[in-house]
Amino acid sequence: DSGSGDDDLGCNITDLGPVEYPSGEHRLQHPYCLWFSKRPTLVRNAQVQGTEGYSQGLRLVGQVATVEQWWGLYIHVVRLHDLPQHTDLHLFKKGIRPMWEDPANSKGGKWVIRLRKGQVGRAWENLCMAMLGEQFVTGNEICGVVVSIRYQEDQLSIWNRTASDQATTARIRDSLKRLLNLPSNATMEYKTHNDSLKAWKTIPSGALKS
Repeated sequence: DSGSGDDDLGCNITDLGPVEYPSGEHRLQHPYCLWFSKRPTLVRNAQVQGTEGYSQGLRLVGQVATVEQWWGLYIHVVRLHDLPQHTDLHLFKKGIRPMWEDPANSKGGKWVIRLRKGQVGRAWENLCMAMLGEQFVTGNEICGVVVSIRYQEDQLSIWNRTASDQATTARIRDSLKRLLNLPSNATMEYKTHNDSLKAWKTIPSGALKS
């Protein structure tokens, strides 16, 4: 839905209960949840601000535990080029909310990849498949991946648990370059969630989270 009101997001469900593993389907190493969020352009009545407002804008779309369930969900998700600006899709391991304050994320960070408009679709699909297929070979470090639709560019990010582990963050960076076949104009940077949280707290009410 491309409407502007918070009510357009629907009911704020945070857990869909136990995952199912149908017989004969190919089980993923971890179950995952797909989330959607729309960044508010204005805090309504100045009552909800900061990360609390962000939390209330999260909506759980579905959960998957097998390859077949993933494709069954993915084909029904709105294509990225049809999503309105300042919206995000988050694919995270079940039990981890796509928020800096979640215990799994609080000491971590993310690699951010910035892409020109029109370049993010295939890269997002490849990023999801790389995570679901455990292609980063970093143990339990990967928490989730995000695609962010913005006005002049789009962004991909991959979140990991331990920002201080420079060897692991470098391995994730190298894997991203190898797996996504990024265009030459793509830029990458690493941000700790702690730094992002500090920056977010300085943004005036009504401003957008970047």
